[in-house]
This record gives sequence, structure tokens and C-alpha cells, in this order.
Amino acid sequence: MEGLLSKLEQALKIRNYSTKTIRGYLYSTSKYLQFAKKRGLSEDSFKEYIADNLDKQNPSTSNKNKFAIQFFFENVLHQKLILPTIKKNKTLPTILTIEEVRKMIEATNNTKHILILKILYGCGLRVSEIINLKKSNLDFEESLIKVTLAKGKKDRFVKLPYSISNDLKAFCKIGNGLYVFESNRGGKLSTTTILKIVKNAAKKAGIKKRVYPHLLRHSFATHLIEQGTDLRIIQKLLGHSDIKTTQIYTQISQASIKNVKSPLDNL
Repeated sequence: MEGLLSKLEQALKIRNYSTKTIRGYLYSTSKYLQFAKKRGLSEDSFKEYIADNLDKQNPSTSNKNKFAIQFFFENVLHQKLILPTIKKNKTLPTILTIEEVRKMIEATNNTKHILILKILYGCGLRVSEIINLKKSNLDFEESLIKVTLAKGKKDRFVKLPYSISNDLKAFCKIGNGLYVFESNRGGKLSTTTILKIVKNAAKKAGIKKRVYPHLLRHSFATHLIEQGTDLRIIQKLLGHSDIKTTQIYTQISQASIKNVKSPLDNL
């Protein structure tokens, strides 16, 4: 088993997959290999494993497992597998209102934590992009942030909000670290730390919704649509390769629904 996983890791690395993707593919494949010990490595055991997992987890997770194991079969075992895409549940995230975001920021006292919340929401950055944000990526004169080697190994630029420019510039002068946000011991912050910052802010603000860092990115995109920003621009800001990924925010936005006048009101 270890030999097969080593071959899988090598196949992923030579294709320049991200560390996160490699870790995910290895985990998914190792779980399948344990399942297939008595059944053998075959298309039938693969389908049985995916079907079994669909009873225990959501379709999105099963799809990720399917892609990982399919990659393993094709690039390590050199067996071509054909399995239909698993239909996802069409659920939409519950977005934070502008007032709720304001309450989260106002409920937070730590300067670093406030800036992290503001950049997550004000720039639509992913957690990994916040963690890897370097001081050299900030262009205060042009009011731009360069996001380097983001998801999909792509660079992009996002707008640096004027409202945080001075505070962020002053914060960057503190310490000699490479990254904008570092742990108290130096070096990058962890994903867990940012999750705690967001959850604590939501708790202090009295927000009952399930709040997590990526929800601030969802809220950023949805609020841009509601204020009339072109979808193509939002696509660039978010770093989406496919406009279809960005179009989901037109479904999340409730602005057009709120503006509908019910015929009942005409009675």
C-alpha cells in the first residue's frame, strides 16, 4: 500500500499539484485502499466504495474522493475508469449581511484580527491567500494586492480598500517578518488560527448563523453583485477560471427578489 501511495504522490508532484491537493488525494486514496484490501483493486470495488460513501457523506465530498481515486487508477495502475459525475445537492450558503460584517469587526479588539476580517471580506481572499500574503505583495500607491500562486497556481490582483490602507501600512511596519500576518512566534499563521478569529468575532457579535472564513468571501462576491459590479470583474477578483463558478453568486443574491412587488400589495 505504501508503495502505491508513494507512486501516487510522485505522479501528483511532477504535475505540480498543490500541497493541499496532494494531501487530499493521498488521504482519499488511502481510505479506498483500506476498503479494497479484501475486494481487490478494480472498477467494481471502486464503484462500491463510492456508493457506500454516498450514504455517509455529502455528494461534494464523494466527488472529491472519486476524482482522487480515478487519478490513482489512471496514473498509477494505468487503468481507465469511467464513472459519471455525482450529482451535487444544490444548496446555497447563507450570506452575512453588511450589518453583520460590521458587527463582527466592531466586536473585535485586536488590530491584527480586525485587519484579517477586513481583508477576508473587503478583498474576498481565501484563507490560504491570507496566510501566504507577503508585505511585498502590497502596493499602497496603486491600492492593489498581488495574490501570488493562488488556487490553480495563478497570480491575480485585487483592490486594496482605501478604508484600511493607512492602518495596514502602519501594521506592516511592525516587526521584520516576511508575511503581513504572522504568529506571535514568527512565521505564517495557521488555518485554525484564522478560523478561531472569525468564529470568535461572530460569537461576540451575537450572530447565530454558521460563520467561517470562506463565508466572508461569499459575502464579498454577493454584495458586489448587489451593488451592480460586472460579473466578469468579480470573476477576476475571485480568481475563478470559469465564469460559471462566479454565476452562483447571482443565485445567492436576494436583491432582485427583495425588489419584487407582490400583486397582493396592489389589493
